Amino acid sequence: MASNPVDDDTSPVGVHDPLPRLGLILLAAVTLGWGSSWAAMKTVLMEMSPWGFRTISILPAGLLLILIARASRISLLVPSGRWGALTVSSLLNITGWHMFSAFGLEYLPAGRAALVAYTMPLWASLLAVIVLGEALTRRLVTALALGMAGVWVLLSGDLTAIGAAPQGIAFMLAAALSWGAGVVYLKWVDWRMPTISVAAWQLVLGSIPVVVVSGIIGEWRPPPLSAVGLFALIYTILIPITFCTYAYTKVIRLFPAHISAIGTLLIPVIGVLGGAVLLGESLSWREAAAIGFIVSALTLILLVPARRSE
Repeated sequence: MASNPVDDDTSPVGVHDPLPRLGLILLAAVTLGWGSSWAAMKTVLMEMSPWGFRTISILPAGLLLILIARASRISLLVPSGRWGALTVSSLLNITGWHMFSAFGLEYLPAGRAALVAYTMPLWASLLAVIVLGEALTRRLVTALALGMAGVWVLLSGDLTAIGAAPQGIAFMLAAALSWGAGVVYLKWVDWRMPTISVAAWQLVLGSIPVVVVSGIIGEWRPPPLSAVGLFALIYTILIPITFCTYAYTKVIRLFPAHISAIGTLLIPVIGVLGGAVLLGESLSWREAAAIGFIVSALTLILLVPARRSE
């Protein structure tokens, strides 16, 4: 495996290179899509089990991406020696992330679950240094510290409530670690295949353990859903899972791993705001403070040009 991924239309950038406009647009779209997904997922999980929810959402999303690739005449051929890498990537980015986060949402409010999950940039940045040899410059360390400070400010108001649900914390931390490791692994592998094909096969392969376990425990068949629950399910399949999986896979291949990870820090803020607006979850001054920290981190890492002397 080489650490310099090759894509059909992607050239990875270094820390000091200008960030590609396509990557920034996709990152903004992922932020909105995944940020809004937490309230939608919580809505679905109030009507069905995590196993049933993920069974009828992950595999259809993968099949939809395959249909889009075929319709666009994009090759779905997996190069020799890449099936093993696809399997590992699928288990980390799809199976681990989706199942751990779904179980975490059973125990935690949507906004608070998102906050714990988005400690991911910390794990991804540290793993990127160890595995990929990416440099943590002063600018990147400052951005990471600002972002984590924003997450901590939001978490600090809920430590008592969150502490009452240690299972939820454990599941969401496991989801964050799985996703962080998946980001770095996805960046490490020289895929030599189009991004949409990588994303499609990840979803299909990652759904297999979920479908198998759901069938064994008899939870694959969804119960009748309310109109709101059905809308939330369809939205989750089309936007957060189908589109955002493809878009974030593209972002990872365009940007260094730590930039890809830090760029997601605004997602939990949107998750908290969405939980407040759609589910009536509480808001306080902490949300405003966290937005200030996180926006500062994103501005520093995504918009302020890096100095060559860093």
